[in-house]
Amino acid sequence: MASADGPGNLGAEHSPLSIPVAGHGAWATAMNNLGIMTVGISGQQLVSDSLCIPRFDPGLGLIAPMNPMMAGINLVPPPPIPADGPVIKEIIHCNSCTLFPQNPNLPPPSTRERPPGCKTVFVGGLPENATEDIIREVFDQCGEITAIRKSKKNFCHIRFSEEFMIDKAIYLSGYRMRIGSSTEKKDSGKIHVDFAQARDDLYEWECKQRLLAREERHRRKVHEERLLPPSPPPIVHYSEHEATLLAEKLKDDNKFSEATAVLFTWIDRGEVNRRSANHFYSMIQSANSHVRRLMSEKALHEEEMERAKEIFKNALMAILTQFEQITAIFTAATRQKAWDHFSKAQRKNIDIWRKQCEELRNAHSEEIMGIRREEEMEMSDDDSDDIPNKRMRTEENGVCDQTQASLKEENDSLRWQLDAYRNEVELLKKEQGRVSRPDDEHAHGPEAQIQLLQQSMHNMQQQLLSLQEKLSSKETELEQAREEHRYLEMEVLSLRDRLLSSKGEAVEGTNGELHEKSVNGSVPSLYLSRDRRSEYMRGGVATEKEALLLGIISTFLHVHPFGANLEYLWSYIQRLDSKVSSGELERLMVRLPGMFRQELSGVGATLEKRWKFCGFDSLSSA
Repeated sequence: MASADGPGNLGAEHSPLSIPVAGHGAWATAMNNLGIMTVGISGQQLVSDSLCIPRFDPGLGLIAPMNPMMAGINLVPPPPIPADGPVIKEIIHCNSCTLFPQNPNLPPPSTRERPPGCKTVFVGGLPENATEDIIREVFDQCGEITAIRKSKKNFCHIRFSEEFMIDKAIYLSGYRMRIGSSTEKKDSGKIHVDFAQARDDLYEWECKQRLLAREERHRRKVHEERLLPPSPPPIVHYSEHEATLLAEKLKDDNKFSEATAVLFTWIDRGEVNRRSANHFYSMIQSANSHVRRLMSEKALHEEEMERAKEIFKNALMAILTQFEQITAIFTAATRQKAWDHFSKAQRKNIDIWRKQCEELRNAHSEEIMGIRREEEMEMSDDDSDDIPNKRMRTEENGVCDQTQASLKEENDSLRWQLDAYRNEVELLKKEQGRVSRPDDEHAHGPEAQIQLLQQSMHNMQQQLLSLQEKLSSKETELEQAREEHRYLEMEVLSLRDRLLSSKGEAVEGTNGELHEKSVNGSVPSLYLSRDRRSEYMRGGVATEKEALLLGIISTFLHVHPFGANLEYLWSYIQRLDSKVSSGELERLMVRLPGMFRQELSGVGATLEKRWKFCGFDSLSSA
């Protein structure tokens, strides 16, 4: 087939494809286009130095000429096209056919977009007499072929075992195939190789992608599980033996946190019953005994914090004293009897140092003033906490006492703000007297500071006046609240006298029931406004909504002869109207003591208040 002369056939025994080369120049040009350096047997270069790989030593050995279609050579991405001309392809000789390259001046054959996981190529333009064996002989050097599907219309599909083999087959696109040495039209054709989209390739690619996705999910899950915090230890179930051990742990300071978690879990699970109530009570009592220890530890930490604050404050005071001394030195140096003896550069440096020292001193003084203000506020808070709370928290005067307490707190806060502002004004006055110096070359600086201080004092005085006005208004509100409190006390006494006079006989028979009715019937009116107080005392129904609620409550309590608590009644009405609150229901039943009666039922821990319907009792008595 090909000539045996020259180094062009050194590897022909190992490959059925051989490329005859008429001269060394053509072979060297083709190899150089593919990025392969060739040398002669004696080590001489077959091409000029301009075409050789730079810094290549020809004495390293022999590189045999290689066929671009030989197995194991991946030609994609294709070698870069040199700037001086296109890539030159060589003639490829096979046993049954010969492949001639297209004109290098023509554009390269076009290809479609590569499908994902493509292993199949479309080969068109085959000669009519091309058989499957000839096609396999040509494309077998690109890689392992798994299937060839040939059509009667001069094209076929070739499927390879790996994706990278497709790139070698695409290299043959544009070659003209001639079978044997025949020149007939049926024995020649220009082949076109392109990517083909096959269902098998797509299915295998999707399976591979799903496998990779599963592996990624598994890897991410393992990573997330590794980052999760450890699960808490399991809590043992309640038993008398475990309760005894837990009681011992509750007495130990080191195991107290673990024991409280177990106790909380038991109570939350509902382990408390009549039989185990005493055990749980003793454990809760043991937990409560640690309160004194915790308070003592808190007091120790607070003492340490106070000592640290005192040490910090003393250190700041010492630093501020030294700043004052340095400032006094600079002030003495700026006086005329010493200032005239310094040079101009020395005066400039002394002036810069003095300004820096004054800025640092002012910053430290502001920090100390802030600490003093915090101490004054803490002292005022302690004083307010030490005042005994002597307010009466009975149902008759509860609202008025809360109003008085809020007004007193606002009054005290305003008074403390006044004291703080007064202290700031005094400090500003002291700083103003300290900053004033004799007139010198820099007299304009202190004058500007004095003006700023005067302006700040004026603002402080205005704030003091506004705070005094607020204090006077709060005092008037406090007086009004006291008057309203006295008025309500008189009204409560008058209502009690009326009840006692109208129901004297019932008081002799059932004192406890009368007391409960009087509390439920009269006291809630204190929480209402003056306009609606008289309406509530009459016990009438004000709106259509109240009439509807009255009918529903009466029906519900009538079918519960033993009564029902307020929460049970409210949960039933919530299904009908979610906007109704339990307070509205209680106020409506309190206003109508002739229809609804509140009684205590149960003994000990099961003691609860139940509402009963007594409207028919009042009708029978009438």
